[in-house]
Amino acid sequence: MQPLIDNARTFGQRPEEFAKLAEGQSPQVLFITCSDSRVVPALITGARPGELFELRTAGNIVPPYASEHPTGEAATIEYAVEVLGVRDIVVCGHSHCGAVGALVRGDDLTAVPAVRDWLAAATPRPAGAAGDPEVAEGVQSHVLTQLLRLRSYPCVERRLAEGRLGLHAWYYEVHTGAVRTHRPQTDTFESL
Repeated sequence: MQPLIDNARTFGQRPEEFAKLAEGQSPQVLFITCSDSRVVPALITGARPGELFELRTAGNIVPPYASEHPTGEAATIEYAVEVLGVRDIVVCGHSHCGAVGALVRGDDLTAVPAVRDWLAAATPRPAGAAGDPEVAEGVQSHVLTQLLRLRSYPCVERRLAEGRLGLHAWYYEVHTGAVRTHRPQTDTFESL
């Protein structure tokens, strides 16, 4: 913890670098990814403060849209699309994902009931080889499922129909730093 505290103490000593941020934000991309500490969206994309709107959830899950019981995730997506006017949404899964790996393997999650219930309620079990430590196939299948779920959000559906929004599926390899994107034409994940 101490290195984090030390950095935080010196971070605010450059106010001229951050003054413009007080004027507001205008990110062009909503980046939905896992809460995993090895996945750092700004590092992966090179984004500066104010350039990337982030939604991080266990397993980069986009829950089903439900207007009668809205979730924090749904509110974040709606805000990004309707208020901030993002032009693109990236759903980025990653290798060695604990959440997707648990789903693929069918792990017993009774010791972590909130995690178990989140995963069970929020996503179907993805395809993939249970013995693959990278869970590449499972994560890639899972990311595509989340993109399909995004399409059911009224604000996303409307912006897509207007041609004012792009959806992108990415797969990040934590062990190499490589990023792959889904190519619908070939239904494969290829290097950016």
